[in-house]
Amino acid sequence: MQALSFLVDALLGLCGLAFLLRLLLQGVRADFRNPVVRGIVQLTNPVIIPLRRLLPAAGRIDTASVVAVIAVTALRLLALGALAPADLPSGPAFLRLLLVELARLLLQSYLYLILLHAITSFISQDGRSPGRSVLASLCEPLLRPVRRRLPSPGGFDLSPLFVLLAIQALLLVIR
Repeated sequence: MQALSFLVDALLGLCGLAFLLRLLLQGVRADFRNPVVRGIVQLTNPVIIPLRRLLPAAGRIDTASVVAVIAVTALRLLALGALAPADLPSGPAFLRLLLVELARLLLQSYLYLILLHAITSFISQDGRSPGRSVLASLCEPLLRPVRRRLPSPGGFDLSPLFVLLAIQALLLVIR
């Protein structure tokens, strides 16, 4: 039963991550000619395109992607609740749990994205790879304001460290 729970958690977690990445990439106006971005779009299109017929965009917000992230996260919680011996909360308690899971998904995604961005900046300095440009598109909106306020001792950018610490603190608060 633990193996099944793990598989359900991993597969639905990856689906939720794919929809969240699509939503975030749209929010930062990433280059959709980038092969990495195109791959995420093609992976999520079978769900997003039919949803867009039902749910038009609200300004710059792609409501179909928002609904997909929420629906997959709710499905993950329901599936894990059905597989676990513990009772799944209902009503407002489930909504609160769903909001916490969505916040956790967003924060953990950014934690790993910023960590990857920092590591790849040490490994590859040219920044022309498709993966690096996607990471920069997603992470720079969070790192840039911190970078402006922090000194860079010895030319080292400490903004990822401080943003990662803030994300970890927020994850502890919502846990």
